[in-house]
Amino acid sequence: MQNNKLRNILIGAGVAAVGAIGTKMAVDYFRNRGEEEVVDESQGDAEPTSDAEVAYANVESSSVQSFLDASFGDPGRYVPNRPPKVFDYQGQQYMVIWAYDNQKSKNQMLAFQYTDGGRKMVASVGYTADKTDYNINLESTPFAVEVNGEKITSGHTETGGTNDVDFVLASA
Repeated sequence: MQNNKLRNILIGAGVAAVGAIGTKMAVDYFRNRGEEEVVDESQGDAEPTSDAEVAYANVESSSVQSFLDASFGDPGRYVPNRPPKVFDYQGQQYMVIWAYDNQKSKNQMLAFQYTDGGRKMVASVGYTADKTDYNINLESTPFAVEVNGEKITSGHTETGGTNDVDFVLASA
């Protein structure tokens, strides 16, 4: 059932999944910055066996381009630069995209939560080596954004520069 929601998110966003949906321990999934292994599609969709697992879909980075163009109304402004994460964790569905913002010349991490009421942005983090600006609203989720080793669950401010930000479990 959860994986049908995951597939519906992908279809609704016009994002192409690569391989079947798989499961993995959440702490390992969020630590991985690369693309997940492609699961054997003949196995069908995998269901999490515990609250510590995440169900995920492998997504081609280039397939989120049309989603970014449509969502922000400025085609080509954001260009994906790291494999996106589309996943279901404890019954909630999320999509996290890392992209380069050509208009503001900085990297950007955009996180969306999907609910019955639609999609809402729960985190937006712009970062360069000089400064990081963010608007994060994750306090009602089990997640945080990690910037320079600090886990942030809410706020709208600026901090020191960084070369990368991660979407992580707040408690891990």
